[in-house]
Amino acid sequence: MIRTRDGVELFYRDWGTGMPVVFLAGWMLPSDIWSYQGVTLADQGLRCIAYDRRGHGRSSDPGRGYDYDTLADDLASVLETLDLRDVTLVGHSMASGEMVRYLSRHGDQRVSRLVFLAPAATPFMLKTEDNPDGVDASVFEHFRKEVLLRDAPQWLTANARSFVVAETSEPMIQWVMSLLLRCSMKAAHDCHRAMSSTDFRAELPRIRRPTWIIHGDKDASAPIDLTGRKTAQLIPGSRLKVYEGAPHGLFITHQERLNRDLLAFVKHGD
Repeated sequence: MIRTRDGVELFYRDWGTGMPVVFLAGWMLPSDIWSYQGVTLADQGLRCIAYDRRGHGRSSDPGRGYDYDTLADDLASVLETLDLRDVTLVGHSMASGEMVRYLSRHGDQRVSRLVFLAPAATPFMLKTEDNPDGVDASVFEHFRKEVLLRDAPQWLTANARSFVVAETSEPMIQWVMSLLLRCSMKAAHDCHRAMSSTDFRAELPRIRRPTWIIHGDKDASAPIDLTGRKTAQLIPGSRLKVYEGAPHGLFITHQERLNRDLLAFVKHGD
């Protein structure tokens, strides 16, 4: 466990030796979801670290701190406690915002590269006068009140297939479902509110580290035109890699391609 600045215990796993890669899971998911990257990349000479966000998996459930400032400070606690340097950050979905806010609050001295994997929080999800392509606040509010807080298992079951591809096995889907259902409802609710309402547009252009955005063009959870393409446009010198036919759960459905790309990026920067 790693203890954060406000006393929360974060569970983490640390596999392999070599250049460090820190994996940040998406909304409601724990570090287990990176198992297929962690084993493969550790065998290829990388040190793979993944941790459970507060309220997720095996970490403490404090009922507070689900804003991006606090979550970024939790990431800082992980990097500082383990004294990690020359780190590649890999963040899926909601975690795209944690990486950006970490750089804004703590600088990039410990970070060498970033990978935004199917980003869902960046640049800005909410529809406003200066962001007309976003989603109306009432849609998010309805989801939290009438779906998430009424019958989250039913919603997850109904939408499970859109997270993967037709070839994905039913046992794999059930495994992912079991991980999602371990998330604290307070964490799920508050993290969704932060993810859907936090504006990262001013922070993205300040990123100066090599950055890849990897996104599937069949992502139903975070449509690429709303999130991935706009994120790439705002980060100077970033590279957008589009996985044809990939859904939101591309770390499961496109394991081999993703692992090859991550290994190349970390070791060679290409």
